[in-house]
Amino acid sequence: MGDFDLVVRGGTLASAAEVFEADIGIKDGVIAALGRNLSRGAEEVSAKGLIVTPGGLDSHCHIEEIGQDGTVQEESFSSGSAAALAGGTTSFICFLPQWKGYSLADSAPGYEEQAKRSRADYSFHQIITDPTAEVMEKEVPALVQRGIRSLKVFLTYDPLRLTDGEFLRVLATARRLGAFVTVHCENFDAIGWRIEALLKAGLTDPLQHAWSRPPVVEREATHRAIALAELVDQPIQVFHVSCEDAAAEIAAARARGVKVWGETCPQYFTLSHDDLQGADFTGAKAVCSPALRERSEHARIWRRIQDGTLDVVTSDHCGFSFATAKKAAGSSAYGTGAAAQRPDGMPAFNAIPNGVPGIETRLPVLFSEGVSKGRIDLPTFVKLSSANAAKLFGLAGRKGTLAPGGDADLVLWDPDRETTIAQERLHHAIDYTPWEGLPVKGWPSITIRRGEIAVQEGEVLAAPGSGRFLSRGPYALARGSGRVPDGFDAAAL
Repeated sequence: MGDFDLVVRGGTLASAAEVFEADIGIKDGVIAALGRNLSRGAEEVSAKGLIVTPGGLDSHCHIEEIGQDGTVQEESFSSGSAAALAGGTTSFICFLPQWKGYSLADSAPGYEEQAKRSRADYSFHQIITDPTAEVMEKEVPALVQRGIRSLKVFLTYDPLRLTDGEFLRVLATARRLGAFVTVHCENFDAIGWRIEALLKAGLTDPLQHAWSRPPVVEREATHRAIALAELVDQPIQVFHVSCEDAAAEIAAARARGVKVWGETCPQYFTLSHDDLQGADFTGAKAVCSPALRERSEHARIWRRIQDGTLDVVTSDHCGFSFATAKKAAGSSAYGTGAAAQRPDGMPAFNAIPNGVPGIETRLPVLFSEGVSKGRIDLPTFVKLSSANAAKLFGLAGRKGTLAPGGDADLVLWDPDRETTIAQERLHHAIDYTPWEGLPVKGWPSITIRRGEIAVQEGEVLAAPGSGRFLSRGPYALARGSGRVPDGFDAAAL
């Protein structure tokens, strides 16, 4: 028997703080030792010539969600977690739905049981669409006690959106409970006004999805969300920031001491209006919200990544197959209105389901566009891909780390491997990738989840159900700053 269950030997290790040469000794699924020439393991993996990072933590993805109408998103926990692991993501946080008019307990029954089929470790954000007194005073406290310590709110989409008053109620409850709040920031009424005008003008192509929600509607809602969070003294993260307009609002708030963080996604620094156009309705594949921006926005997003304003990169994986959903008139999940009939039988832009698949490509695209092209260094890559999300969502010390005591979640990267992203090699259940044909440099060779080889050279070895639920306890970043206007703490009452 070896001193360790597994030794990863001779790699270049990249943590959120430094890059160094060392072996990693793993025992009982946990990192037990780092050092040169560690004693033998029962199993050994050579990492010579490879870069070893913590396993990715994707803190924003939609998997197998259950709709109030009985529909279920086609990306299952088995397929979605296989794709995650193949792309170097060993843990993710997805969403418990709440249906408008329903309690938390009565919304999406059986969803947590479905999640037990995951191959990767997982946790949840609870979506709040109907913050009644019963939900906020009884159900949310019980949820937090179970280790689900983050709430998601929408400022757009019917029937998901909250009014400002409802949003304040969620913020105040989270403040009292030490929970974190994440926000989808777009102005609902402004989008509806633009949609009505575009349809009246006969402009129905996928590109008009972007026209219906220009940066100003994201900027306004981001400003409003931050202002209300500042009023309550509740920490928030603004989800999927797509443009400088919104990022600047976050930067300004942080400069005055507000506890607000920004997240972005690979689609906002690689895809653009160009991808919303094309023959045979293929632009529908790139419809997501916030919408893709002009290509010139990419450099601005990278600057905000580099200055730390946008310090988490997630996938916002929300897959709808092209053949069965994106082209299906009347398929309005995460859409923004009833289907308008086009002459070609395709849905108008406002009825195309919003979302793109990206849980497997998130890290290779970030590594290639960021590290390989010299935009970020390896410690920054680790922060963006796992370490910062672990801090924000109460998983620091367990995930996103290479320190002894942390979960032995590792990715062995071949930094010189050049390949082209192709749907046929991916593991998700969706029938396309919007990054089809994108050349990338750097790809995971081996993914290790809690000390077990989960993926090796593209072959998924982890079994469905081998992932674990990640319960999250109290943590400092979810607490307020202690500053409220006039010294009057309305949330404490």
